[in-house]
Amino acid sequence: MRIALVGLPQAGKRTLLALLTGRVAPDTHKVAEVIEGNALVRDPRVDRLAELFRPRKITYAENSFVLCPDVEDGGGREWYDDVRTCHLICLVIRGFRSEQVYHPAGSVDPARDQALIETELALADLERAMNRLLRIEKEKKAGPSAAREIEERALRRAVEVLDTGAWLTNEPFDADERRALNTLGLATLLPVLRVFNVDEADLDRDHGPGAFAVAAQIEREILAIADPTERREYLHALGLDAPGLDRMNQAAYEALGLMSFYTVGKDEVRAWTIRRGSRAPVAGGKIHSDIERGFIRVEVIKYDDLIAAGSEKAVKDQGKAQLRGKEYEMSDGDICHFLFNV
Repeated sequence: MRIALVGLPQAGKRTLLALLTGRVAPDTHKVAEVIEGNALVRDPRVDRLAELFRPRKITYAENSFVLCPDVEDGGGREWYDDVRTCHLICLVIRGFRSEQVYHPAGSVDPARDQALIETELALADLERAMNRLLRIEKEKKAGPSAAREIEERALRRAVEVLDTGAWLTNEPFDADERRALNTLGLATLLPVLRVFNVDEADLDRDHGPGAFAVAAQIEREILAIADPTERREYLHALGLDAPGLDRMNQAAYEALGLMSFYTVGKDEVRAWTIRRGSRAPVAGGKIHSDIERGFIRVEVIKYDDLIAAGSEKAVKDQGKAQLRGKEYEMSDGDICHFLFNV
C-alpha cells in the first residue's frame, strides 16, 4: 500500500521520508520528481514471537511512502496525480518554529496550512470531476447508458460537495455511485492521516480527530541512540512508550484498514498484511497464490494463547489450536499454518 506524503514547502516531508525509510531526496531532487521508500511497521508481537522461536529471519510488515511535490498556494498541481494514485493521504503540516527554516507564508500557522492543503485537494478533484461531466455530455449523443447515468448522478453530487471545499470521504454514496467515482481516482475519497510536525513542547497537544503529532528533531535524536536500553530510557524521559515514527507508521497502517497475521518457525517469523475482514483463503494467497487456489483449511492459534502457553505444543495440548475453513474471517494477530493441495 502506498502512502502519499503531501504538504507545503518546508513542512518536513523530506525529513520524515528519510527518517521513516532511509531514502534521502538528493539536493538535485527535481520539483516534480517522486521519491518512494519502504518503512517497516515495527510490531512488538513480531519481536515477542521472535524471542520464542529464535528464527534465522524476522520479517515485519511494510508501508510504502511516496514523497510528492510541494503544494503551493497559487502554484501548479504537479503533486495531484501522485497523491490520487496512492491509497492513503498523509498530510504533513508544519507546527515547529525555526528561524533557520523559512515558511512560504511568512509565519507558522498549522490551522491555516491544513485548510490550504485540503482546499487545494478539493479544488483539484472539483476540476477533474467537472471535466468528466463535460465528456459525459458529449457521450450522451451516442445514446443512453445506465452506467453513465449512475456516474453522472454521483459526479453532480460530488461537484456540489467539492465546490464548498469539503471532502468526499464521508459523503454517503451508494455502492454503484462509489464504484463509478473510484474509476475517476478522486483524492478526497481516500482516507487521510494528518501529521503535525511540531516542537517537543507540543507533542502532547490535541490536534483533533484523525491527527498525529511527531517532532522530527526528537526522532533524529531517538534514531541516533543505538543502545536499546538507553533508547527506552530516553523515550521514558520524554513520556513516550515508542518512537513517534513507529506510532505514525502504525497509525497509517491502521488508517488503511490493514491488519497482520503471522507465520512462525525456526526459519522465519513473519508478519503478513491483509485487509480487515479478509477470509482465510485470501490470507493464504498473500503467502503464495497456490495456497489460495488449493486451500483446504487453516490451523489458527491466537497470539495471546501462544504467549500465555509458551509454545505451540502447549497451546495444542490445551485444545486451543483451531481448525478453520474457507469462510473463516481472519483476526488481527492470528498465527497460521495453512493446509492446501494443488
